[in-house]
Amino acid sequence: MKKSICAAVAVAIWGFTSPALAQQQIKYTVSFENAVHHEAQIQAVFQGVKTPVLEVRMSRSSPGRYALHEFAKNVYSVQAFDSQGKPLAITRPNLHQWNVSGHDGTVRMTYTLFADRPDGTYAGVDNSHAKLNAPATFMYAHGFEQAPAIVEFKTNGDKTQWTAATQLKPEQEGKLTFTAPNFQYLMDSPTELANLQWREWNIDEKGRSQKIRIAMHHQGTEQELDDYTTKAKRLVTQAQAVFGELPTFDYGTYTFLSCYMPGTPGDGMEHRNSTSITSSRPLRTGMSGNLGTLAHEFFHAWNVERIRPKSLEPFNFADANMSGELWLAEGFTNYYTDLLMHRAGVISADEYLQAAADEVGYVIYAPGKNYFSPVEMSQQAPFVDASRSVDPVNRHNTFISYYTFGSAVGFGLDLTLRTKFQGVTLDDYMRLLWQRHGKPEKPYTLPELELALADLTKDPGFAKDFFQQHVYGKALMPYETLAKNMGVALRSAHPGKAVLHMEQLQFANDQATLMSGTHIGSPLYKAGLDREDVLVAVNGKKLKDQKTLNEVLAKLKPGQTVQVDVEQKGVKKQVAVTLMQDPKIEMVLLEKTGQSVAPEVKARREAWLGSKTVQ
Repeated sequence: MKKSICAAVAVAIWGFTSPALAQQQIKYTVSFENAVHHEAQIQAVFQGVKTPVLEVRMSRSSPGRYALHEFAKNVYSVQAFDSQGKPLAITRPNLHQWNVSGHDGTVRMTYTLFADRPDGTYAGVDNSHAKLNAPATFMYAHGFEQAPAIVEFKTNGDKTQWTAATQLKPEQEGKLTFTAPNFQYLMDSPTELANLQWREWNIDEKGRSQKIRIAMHHQGTEQELDDYTTKAKRLVTQAQAVFGELPTFDYGTYTFLSCYMPGTPGDGMEHRNSTSITSSRPLRTGMSGNLGTLAHEFFHAWNVERIRPKSLEPFNFADANMSGELWLAEGFTNYYTDLLMHRAGVISADEYLQAAADEVGYVIYAPGKNYFSPVEMSQQAPFVDASRSVDPVNRHNTFISYYTFGSAVGFGLDLTLRTKFQGVTLDDYMRLLWQRHGKPEKPYTLPELELALADLTKDPGFAKDFFQQHVYGKALMPYETLAKNMGVALRSAHPGKAVLHMEQLQFANDQATLMSGTHIGSPLYKAGLDREDVLVAVNGKKLKDQKTLNEVLAKLKPGQTVQVDVEQKGVKKQVAVTLMQDPKIEMVLLEKTGQSVAPEVKARREAWLGSKTVQ
């Protein structure tokens, strides 16, 4: 009954034209009558249909993600009507498509969307807000890829104070009505609706002024938001300094859609003129982590959104998306995240160096580097990027995230450039890629990345060798030497500390269960133990908790052997396990190790870590 009334009103408001005169256009109307139960009511009107059968679809993937997510699973109560309100026949050729026939040039689809994951990939609706990622929200139609779209949000009742944060173009003053020029732009445009707190500032450069906005949904104080904004401004400036200028944002505005509410999944998702940042961490206790996500996603405004790999052009909404360049697109962005945080004064030099050490140290230790190169790791994104499966995998041994691997590659390349080539840095490389590929929006290939490095260094041999060894190949860079050249020591964080395991243990009932497969080369792997095996005692000491295990190990050294009582698939036995050196590494300023640092090395380090200004 309610849907029929809404449909009749919508027909009157929309003012449908004769099919013969209709131009292709889409209008979406979204309302939230049952927000308390995470539902949104959506109407999509496709005007100017040119085929007897209109193929209406839900996306299977989302920009910034590479795996399949099958958004159609959250859509139900689907109905179709013509311009006069006549019901139309629907057939389902597959799980994500609705074929509509018998129309008069206009098809009006109505459906309910269940939305209970308010992150950057999915959609979330409740009485406090609506967090809508477009591919998870809007049906689209084959043949309407170039049609403009109107999106109207209806917020009645207790939601009248809601405002909307989006990169869509606002169309009517005082109304939540927006437009997108085409399908690709619409699908790249998330929207946050809530009683938002706003902060904004203008950046003037090269004869233009652009606005940066923060739309905040949180339970904190105005002072916390002001502190967040002050630090965000510094991060924006430091990112701008890397590339020498801001991108030209569509409609002159860039928006941070920031949602820090209890129960909110942590996520960050870049878009052309906005970014979606979500976390359950409140500002008062999670400021650094929240700003780290902001720094990462804003860097994407250049690297990914405009400096784009050709392998992702155009983005395929009907399948998974594979790219061999994510080590740069995501990994180099990851490298700059903490570096910008330090340059902006958000974290200390010690905090930055430890963050970099954690990533480099993981790559040094992880066995995955022996199986796949950074290019090959990138290509596996559809298997790992928020994808879901129920069968156990061996990725803890065969995979290193392209975020981490790429970050370590970026770290190594930056330090190599700074020591091998006078006055050349990774900042210069990113700026060159911006000028060649980002600013003209000419998607790049792997050979073009190598060519840019050759032209920057004026050493094609170096560029070829670097790509063959460290991008296409699996060779590690000499991180310890590179760090020392920058006045930094890369060393064991806990020399002489013995460890029994690097895997996750779950302690209960005076025993510990291996929750994942064991790592190649680890003590438990060498002892033949694996997932779901149970450790009962070490040298006769019952394993009540991690503290008990630590007390046993504190009396031992790497290389010593302990007797471990285990239960493996119901069989109790005792195995000998040889302890290993704790693999955790740290990076510290050389001065803190008692070593002297030459003035030229200090200058090089300061040029690397120091704050930058826009040139």
